[in-house]
Amino acid sequence: MTCRGGKDFKGKWGAPTMMALEGGSVGLQLGGEATDFVLLLMSSDSASGILTSKVKLGADASAAAGPVGRTAAADTDVTMKAQILTYSRAKGAFAGVSLEGSTLRPDNDANKKVYGKEIAAKDIVLEGAVKAPPSAATLISTLDKASPVRKT
Repeated sequence: MTCRGGKDFKGKWGAPTMMALEGGSVGLQLGGEATDFVLLLMSSDSASGILTSKVKLGADASAAAGPVGRTAAADTDVTMKAQILTYSRAKGAFAGVSLEGSTLRPDNDANKKVYGKEIAAKDIVLEGAVKAPPSAATLISTLDKASPVRKT
């Protein structure tokens, strides 16, 4: 997870923190070899909540599916106030991925491996306590080039 820095989140993208997405399901499943998820947190409150505790998607935070494939439309909840927009891409056979009921939490063990010390996810993302590691250079460069700066 990474956020834009600076006042009102209008600066460059900062160092990422590692997150763990956990969940289970029951029933017939068709799946791919790998599924990539991108979760867009639509407010500073949703970011702070996820960075400080384990959040259950669909219960603690409303999540809605973003654009599917190459379409430009996004689904959200009826009030257009989804806290998290989700995007997924699967490699191989794929059917019916839902994050409903999954939990998202900071992965402190992975952060320690990446940064070489114990550091809180909130300090990494919101306080800029560490510089991004070289392994994150492509991610941050891509986000800086491809994502618009928040205007409001």
